[in-house]
Amino acid sequence: MGMNIAVIAGGTSTERDVSLSSGKLICASLRRNGHNANMIDVFLGSDKYDNVQDFFNDKNDLEALASELGKMSPKIKEIETERKEKSEGFFGPMVLDVCKAADIVYIGLHGSNGEDGKIQGTFDLLGIKYTGTGYISSAISMDKELTKKVLVSEGIPMPKGVALKKGHKLEYVPFPCVVKPCCGGSSVGVSIVNSEEEFKSAVEEAFTYEDNILVEEYVKGREFSVAVLDGEALPVIEIEPLEGFYDYKNKYNGATKETCPANLPADVAQKMQRWAVKACQAVGIETCGRVDMLLNEDEDIFCLEINTLPGMTETSLIPQEAAAVGMSYDQLTQKIVEISMNKYNK
Repeated sequence: MGMNIAVIAGGTSTERDVSLSSGKLICASLRRNGHNANMIDVFLGSDKYDNVQDFFNDKNDLEALASELGKMSPKIKEIETERKEKSEGFFGPMVLDVCKAADIVYIGLHGSNGEDGKIQGTFDLLGIKYTGTGYISSAISMDKELTKKVLVSEGIPMPKGVALKKGHKLEYVPFPCVVKPCCGGSSVGVSIVNSEEEFKSAVEEAFTYEDNILVEEYVKGREFSVAVLDGEALPVIEIEPLEGFYDYKNKYNGATKETCPANLPADVAQKMQRWAVKACQAVGIETCGRVDMLLNEDEDIFCLEINTLPGMTETSLIPQEAAAVGMSYDQLTQKIVEISMNKYNK
């Protein structure tokens, strides 16, 4: 029996456009799975429908909708400022009405105001069912400093690092090191630095995104990611950027070679899967998450971060890992809906 599903995408984060790409594909997949699904921009909302049922029944062109919403991206900051001046909230017109009427909301957002637990907490209070993990695990995973505090205390290996607040200085910086915003996603604002001069400009750049940043030792090694779906690890995927590292540009323009299952000794792959499951358990992730890792030349594993709303575009990692165990994209979206629904039936 098909359900009424609202896919929320877009929003205000630096990953807005990727979210629109994920959202339209998720929505199309849910329709193929027999659901009445439609996509709405969580921030811009919609004034197209007279009532919520029309929203769910509309078999609109999702490609056109995503493209139309994408054209609004340059104006988002301006609209945000206007809303703040008028003391208006984050959710766009009709968004909460649609979400309340849905059997479940599929969260297709990435980055802040989506992946950080705020929307999950709001939905919990309003009695709205949604896909993915809850507000606490989202908040911890989004903040790299908090993630480190939780994972390291659980004995999970991570690169050494310190948090730096705007206005504070570090006495000693080991080079090479990595500078990154604490809460940004998609590697936006991340730099690998080798000198005092590079460090200064990297810190300045990271602080343009937010007031808390992380400075970590640079671990030279191969990059991997492991998705955890319903408490089980999927096969390890290796990410090899054709140049530089796995940054925003390489993530979304195909400038990487991805191998799944990764070419690793079985015991190393299993160890990575165990760490991924343990990391997700440590922060309390339900439904699914994806843990990014590094492997150095001595085969030491370092967990880097946890993504609680991993990308669902054609080039995204979770669909590729699911495919390696024979699970199609449509089966994956259906599985995420089912295990998310199970949270509410306990």
